[in-house]
Amino acid sequence: MFASRVKAVLGPTNTGKTHLAITRLLAHSSGIIGFPLRLLARENYDRMVAVKGERHVALITGEEKILPPDAKWFACTVEAMPLDRRVEFVAVDEIQLCADPDRGHVFTDRLLNARGLVETMFLGAETIRPLLQRLIPQAEVESRPRLSQLTYAGPAKLTRLPARSAVVAFSAGEVYAIAEAIRRRRGGCAVVMGRLSPRTRNAQVEMYQNREVDFLVATDAIGMGLNMNVDHVAFASIQKFDGHRPRQLTAQEAAQIGGRAGRGMRDGTFGVTADCPPLPEDMVHKIENHHFEPLTQLAWRNSDLDLSSLDALLTGLSLPPPRPGLARGNDATDHITLEHLSRDADIRKLAQGRARVRLLWEACQIPDFRKLADESHTRFCARVFRHLVEDGNLPADWAASQIRYLDNTEGDLDTLMARLAGIRTWTYVAARSDWLKDANAMQEAARAAEDHVSDALHERLTARFVDRRAAHLIRKLDEGEENLLSAVARNGEVTVEGHVVGAVKGFLFETAADAEDEEERKVMLRAARRALREEMPRRVAALETAPDDAFSLTKFQRIAWKSEGADEAAEVAKLKPGATPEKPVIEPIDSEFVDGADRERIRAKLAAWFEALVARDFAPLIEAEKKAEEDAELRGHLFRLREFLGLLPGGTEREITPEIRAKLKAIGVRAGRFALYIPEMLKPRPMALRAQLWALKANQAVPELPGGGLVSITPPRDWPRGFGATMGWVQAGPMLVRLDVAERIAGELGHLTRRAAAALPVDVASRLGAKADTLPAVLTALGFRLVTPEPLAEDAFGPPAPQLVAARREEHHHRGGRGEGQRRGDRNRGGQQRGGQGNAPAEAKPAEGGEAPPTEGATAEAAGAEAGTPAEAREARQPRGPRRDERGGQRDGQRDGQRQGDRGGQNRGEYRGDRGNRAPGEDRGPPRSGRSEGRPGGGYGNGPRRDRRDDGPATPRPVFEPARGKGPDPDSPFAVLAKLKLGKS
Repeated sequence: MFASRVKAVLGPTNTGKTHLAITRLLAHSSGIIGFPLRLLARENYDRMVAVKGERHVALITGEEKILPPDAKWFACTVEAMPLDRRVEFVAVDEIQLCADPDRGHVFTDRLLNARGLVETMFLGAETIRPLLQRLIPQAEVESRPRLSQLTYAGPAKLTRLPARSAVVAFSAGEVYAIAEAIRRRRGGCAVVMGRLSPRTRNAQVEMYQNREVDFLVATDAIGMGLNMNVDHVAFASIQKFDGHRPRQLTAQEAAQIGGRAGRGMRDGTFGVTADCPPLPEDMVHKIENHHFEPLTQLAWRNSDLDLSSLDALLTGLSLPPPRPGLARGNDATDHITLEHLSRDADIRKLAQGRARVRLLWEACQIPDFRKLADESHTRFCARVFRHLVEDGNLPADWAASQIRYLDNTEGDLDTLMARLAGIRTWTYVAARSDWLKDANAMQEAARAAEDHVSDALHERLTARFVDRRAAHLIRKLDEGEENLLSAVARNGEVTVEGHVVGAVKGFLFETAADAEDEEERKVMLRAARRALREEMPRRVAALETAPDDAFSLTKFQRIAWKSEGADEAAEVAKLKPGATPEKPVIEPIDSEFVDGADRERIRAKLAAWFEALVARDFAPLIEAEKKAEEDAELRGHLFRLREFLGLLPGGTEREITPEIRAKLKAIGVRAGRFALYIPEMLKPRPMALRAQLWALKANQAVPELPGGGLVSITPPRDWPRGFGATMGWVQAGPMLVRLDVAERIAGELGHLTRRAAAALPVDVASRLGAKADTLPAVLTALGFRLVTPEPLAEDAFGPPAPQLVAARREEHHHRGGRGEGQRRGDRNRGGQQRGGQGNAPAEAKPAEGGEAPPTEGATAEAAGAEAGTPAEAREARQPRGPRRDERGGQRDGQRDGQRQGDRGGQNRGEYRGDRGNRAPGEDRGPPRSGRSEGRPGGGYGNGPRRDRRDDGPATPRPVFEPARGKGPDPDSPFAVLAKLKLGKS
């Protein structure tokens, strides 16, 4: 029998140490190798299975045990190494972790006590050489040089990191923030943290290894031998929290992490990100040359424990190191838990005897994967111990319910990782077959739950931190844009390398809707640029040959084009005010893919289209202009009408004589009470174009227009001042009446009331679209008033008297003296001049574009009607009599004025009563003309005007009063009613 050979293979990362150990392990008939991480144990287990087969290879970790009956080679975590097995070969990886104050005592125990029958090998860094040679003097020490060169590359922004880079941070928050930034700027990354389950970490590493992403963001967990193709390691920080306090990384720790850069014979680099201060020069020198201060002491804890009593066990755990070079590290979690439970009197009573103390110690060694920094883990260990003592095993229903509770995939990343930690605790418990009746079932349930939550966590990490499309495109772009396969579909969708990156709308490229930030949109645009450079000339040619119905105007004065195959129209140009309202400037929308020559082609096509649109929709206006060219009296009116695009709000009786009105009517232009307009321009299409041009001049969006066929509407709240009148709506009290309807009805009522009040036509309300309660206000705004007839005697019977309507009377004052007829008219309330004619409401002309407010007694100003003015109606229905001089000197006219004044004398009291009842400051109605009453259209007297007044919309009073002078007209409806009354009586 010969002594076991002990060998230490030391050197920096990427020296092939682990590969050498696996080779030596499998060369022996049996062997055990311990790794610092469960993930590494699993990774090398798979390598060993590939060589020896599943029947002969075992995996033992705290949470997972795969023990075939014929197992000869074991891959384990260092804590789980089965040292009671006698095997030919034993190896421990990362032996320099003996100096770790938290876990180092486990590695030190393996260094001092773990031996193979034939060969023992320790793998690690050169820093442990002096202490290893002192503690194990018989050990052979072999130094292995790094296979590739490691060079410091300095700081670099995340956007400048080379592909195949790993960014290292030391907290979950930092990892998330960096991963999010890389996803936005570089397409995505894999994430590796110590809190992840092996299944999740493997899935993330595999995604990186398969080049689905080119970046990895990790904690210092990658420093422990994870084999990945990393070319560059960037430190996001050089400070870490070691579980007790924040501290700076040592040069050895930085080298352990940065040394993951480079693989095999390929050189690697390390550096920092832009937010991290540069590494000190002495640290860089040490890392590049692999020269570090040797370790001065190793962590140690007594492993030869006295289990006879709880106090003896605690004493054994507190013993000082037996030799130089060893030192007590931090109290481990199991020791802290045992101390807490030792203060519990019930636990002390139960922990009597060697077997019970051993059981309590094993319960305290359950790993605290959750690390909640509270007493929950201590309580859990106590409950496990009680069940084992009192029941002999753990209740199956309790274990199953806890595992089912944790098997939940809802929640964010931190929630899922917390559940994984809980599941890993139960996986460790279930691996103790002596603690559960059906340990295999619990192990399967825990493993299934861990896989389930691990897969969900991997999906969450991938969804949050990986944009596969952007990552693939960036890789292809880095290889060269000329190699990209791209195409533009008929509907404008742009596809690059099989990924939809956006769509062409008009001549603009819009990135895909799921591109969340500017950096990602830049990637999409960069990928699509080649396809777009070929597509845009084709689109310009298609626009030039497009039919007129492919273009339209938007409410924001843009021209939209619906190309063939497109799902919707896209804006291609905008309108700007031009020299005249109907000739705006057309400006194509800027696009980086359209040069100056193509822009001019687009502009010319759209200008021709808009000119044709104006010629079509404004054809009546253009035709009227042509007809008026030869008549100098009409050209001025048509010029103004052109400025207002076929509808000039405001009354026309002051400016336009009956002769010119007749000429205008002959060429299709109406000079009405409320506007000068062309009836054909009130149709929907001219109105829509006029609304566009009005909004362009007003620099605002086009207000919504009412539907066709409406004769009145409630004033829309979003209509700006002046818009309703320009569109052909007359403000009539609480409503807007269509211009042609208002003109027609006002003309008819003006003719009816040209001499006196007349019966209101029964269909007026329906024709105006007004309700009964709003009709008085509507008629008042149109220049009329409702008059209630005087009731007859109480015993009268028969049909009720009809509702009457009258033109609103006005009082006129002239400079100089007043004639007899005028004075008589004043006395008789009618306000007639001798030989005068009936008054009608005068038109108060607003400012251009304005609308008269709907105040009571005010004449609304808006658009006009086809019925023409009352003067036209009078000329059509009555023969023209002899002209009167300025005083109304014709005798017939005097008699007529006298008769009208006499008949209207009944209203004198009404007129004066109204004036007496008017409140101070009350609106007196619209201005009144200076002409005499009797003519339905009103007019102007030849004398200068004075103050304009109106009796206002007072409470309706009886029309009929006892007559003065000649008495009532025997032909009036009231006289007829009186005769009927007398006959009945």
